[in-house]
Amino acid sequence: MKKIKLLLSLLFAFAAFQSVNAQSNEDLVKDWERAKAYTKEYLDAMPESGYSLKPTPEMRSFAEQMLHLTDANYTFTSAVTGEKSPVGMGASEKSTDKSKENVTKLVLASYDYVIDGIKKMTPEKLNESVKLFGRFEMTKAAALNKNFEHQTHHRGQTTVYIRLAGAKPPQEKLF
Repeated sequence: MKKIKLLLSLLFAFAAFQSVNAQSNEDLVKDWERAKAYTKEYLDAMPESGYSLKPTPEMRSFAEQMLHLTDANYTFTSAVTGEKSPVGMGASEKSTDKSKENVTKLVLASYDYVIDGIKKMTPEKLNESVKLFGRFEMTKAAALNKNFEHQTHHRGQTTVYIRLAGAKPPQEKLF
């Protein structure tokens, strides 16, 4: 009887663990969908004339910041999923068309790429190891978290750009 209770307890614990892992995939998708919507608000808040704005000559323009974020979305996600990125490394930022319309299209497509990639991943795949940039060993879930941190960082930097352009940045969206 004790063995049966132990076995049932282990099965219950395993099922609960699997449920938590499966939920994390859904949570990742929700976080990235929220980040996409939030980034779109930033893109919308910046007037067309501000897309070329550089706070100092050596800094990226607003458009380049957003396109850098775009390139990273493709690079990190490609490494995680193992799929070839549809965009070459750094190609978005080098785009000659840095208009509001084109930048918005490119940025949002990169978020779709991330979200679609996450949806294809299983909890087991997310726990697999990956080597980013040929030197950083981590789980695929950790790599996606690093990507999330990266896009948050660069989007946050553009708050100053929007204010310098005389516009109001969006309200914070943590949830």
